[in-house]
Amino acid sequence: MAADKVARMARIAVIGAGVGAMAAAARLAVAGHRVTVYERSSTYGGALGRFERDGFVFDTGPGLLRLPAVYRDLFVKTGKEPLESVVELAPVDPAARHLFADGTAVSLPNASRAGVLSALDDALGEGAGERWGAFLIRAREAWDRTRRPLLEEPLWPNWEVLAREPYPAPRQRRLLRAPRQAATLGEVAAWELGGGRLGALLEGYALEHGLDPGTAPAAAAVLPYMEQTFGSWYVRGGMRELARAVHERCLARKVAFVFGAEVRRVVEKDGRAAGVELADGTVSEADHVVCGADPRGLERMLPGRELWASGKVRPAAGARPSRFTVLLALRGARPADACHHTVVHSPDASAEARAAFTGPGLAPPTVTVLRPDDPAVRPDDGHEALTLTATVAPHGPVDWTDATLVRRYTDELIAAAARAVPDLRERLLWHESRTPVHLAQATGAEGGSVPAPSLAGAGAAFLHPSNTTALPGLHLAGGWAHPGGGLAHTGMSGALVAGLIVEGDDFRGSQ
Repeated sequence: MAADKVARMARIAVIGAGVGAMAAAARLAVAGHRVTVYERSSTYGGALGRFERDGFVFDTGPGLLRLPAVYRDLFVKTGKEPLESVVELAPVDPAARHLFADGTAVSLPNASRAGVLSALDDALGEGAGERWGAFLIRAREAWDRTRRPLLEEPLWPNWEVLAREPYPAPRQRRLLRAPRQAATLGEVAAWELGGGRLGALLEGYALEHGLDPGTAPAAAAVLPYMEQTFGSWYVRGGMRELARAVHERCLARKVAFVFGAEVRRVVEKDGRAAGVELADGTVSEADHVVCGADPRGLERMLPGRELWASGKVRPAAGARPSRFTVLLALRGARPADACHHTVVHSPDASAEARAAFTGPGLAPPTVTVLRPDDPAVRPDDGHEALTLTATVAPHGPVDWTDATLVRRYTDELIAAAARAVPDLRERLLWHESRTPVHLAQATGAEGGSVPAPSLAGAGAAFLHPSNTTALPGLHLAGGWAHPGGGLAHTGMSGALVAGLIVEGDDFRGSQ
């Protein structure tokens, strides 16, 4: 038996009730352990929040689900019950309508490679589909090389091998210079796709995931590959319904939740994690502690304790980009031909990336417009709910408590969305803005930062810390740990943590 394998019923303390933490809690409870989740706020779900007003219902976090197989696996493994029995999944088709700065539009069908290539040829000219198709073949190779180590296995002890770029970029011939290969997604967009609208299409995927195309490795090509291969899905009633379903699964498996319980300290005994101490002084003993929050907070909970072993991946320093969201209540019925998911591209993606990733300036944003055809999110069929989202600098480099700034940026998003919804302003009843400050309050992440998915390449700069720490018995789950941010990745982190606790050194990854 492996040294750390849990062979008896253990007490597990989970810090935070985000989806990744709850996914770990449900799996651990099914394995026979006594699990208690301590959440500092009054509710579960973390970034999967909800805002309701006047019969309108809005997601305040992710609005779409990719790789639903992650959550199908969770529900089967924790109850032999399909995900579709607890939530209604609807494919988003077209997967996205892209509206470029010059007014050109293209609608990309859901999970249809041939359909995507045909649509690109029709909208952007003969040859666009062929060029994008060749790119997707290379993106698939990067996916095949990294899927297991970045989604389904604990972070390898020799994680340095993931520093190598898995994307097989073709060599670019240059006059009087040595050939070069694209090292960043921005270079892939410029050199392999020729820039322009195809390049903007690719760079938009990076921005949506909180990545700068100019620094993200070429391996970020897996992001459009995932969407166009496995599809995009919407949960009826809003994505908050997924968090509700995971929470209810936890309750059904006897996971206990304590809300309004801020963990002040991780208790250490005999050189391992032994429980948590709450802000009111209550101490709860545990055999294992799972941190589902930003792991940098552990340094306050364990002052003076080295948590990251020498030579291992450490949490990134400083705040990461955040998101600015505008919730719109509209009068009038949703048109039958309206797209659920539209991306309105910025006229200057480079300036946008500089503003979002270096601050403090602002630039015209790339705006995601979500307008679901869902009676559950509107008061009646004579109204419509829209959600606008842009990637922005976190609170700190930009002062998102400045009301004038918030109004100005709200207007920027609405102006961009009006290109996709021409009668938007005439139909607008009211709007509500959610800034990085709101995200920081909901998740506890510094500046309202949103974690990006883990990626290979770039010298391993885009990896997240392992699900284990240098303190035995202390584990990490959620978007700030391996395999990183995004609903699919977060769900996988819960599976990895449960496997590591239950099987210990024998665990080799999810099956």
